[in-house]
Amino acid sequence: MRPRPTALPWAVIQHVAWEGPGTIAGEAASRGLKLRLYRMDQGDAVPGVDEVGGVIVMGGPMSVHDTADHPHLVHERRLLRDAVERELPILGVCLGAQLLAAALDARVERGPILEVGIGEVTLTPEGKRDLVVGPDGDSVPVVHWHEETFHVPERGVLLAESDLYRNQAFRLGHHAYAFQFHLEVDRELAAAWAPRLSPAALEEPRRAEVERAGRAILGRYFDQVLGSGRSS
Repeated sequence: MRPRPTALPWAVIQHVAWEGPGTIAGEAASRGLKLRLYRMDQGDAVPGVDEVGGVIVMGGPMSVHDTADHPHLVHERRLLRDAVERELPILGVCLGAQLLAAALDARVERGPILEVGIGEVTLTPEGKRDLVVGPDGDSVPVVHWHEETFHVPERGVLLAESDLYRNQAFRLGHHAYAFQFHLEVDRELAAAWAPRLSPAALEEPRRAEVERAGRAILGRYFDQVLGSGRSS
């Protein structure tokens, strides 16, 4: 029997101090979900699939291939594969999206150019029909911050693309979503990122537009996997 997503705390895998869950935490809390933070940069162990009700994997500056310097990445991929097999809810953000793709044997590679700053992604026909990302229009404002990219795994559905990178988001079933971009950037998270990005990369009011769009998408994601939304 598939476990209920609320039966156990969801794991949030954080890789560096400045890439926390942002608005993801608030949207989860408003739905009664308990999150447990696992800090890879502080030596926490990656939990086993039996310990979690869902898995959220955040971004980070490392590559999915940097397993010699970051051996926890191997364990994260195993957790994600196990979670897919059990149909647990999964949300992968940036590096987390790449890790989910790699866990499903899809290629992750360096792209042609750094994509960074506030921009948008265009929804594919499947993305426009998707009940998590599609209801608010044909494109979504996002924050980009990556130079590697994933290929969509087998059985994955491509949801969004940009001018620079074709593969920006995919869905597996109705429980696993992977976003190459960032939707979770609230003011606090933007302040933590500010020393590492140019001021234009997170300028207001465009950052606030990303936050509003992100809260709507993240809310629909949680509603869907918790069973209060319709299946797409």
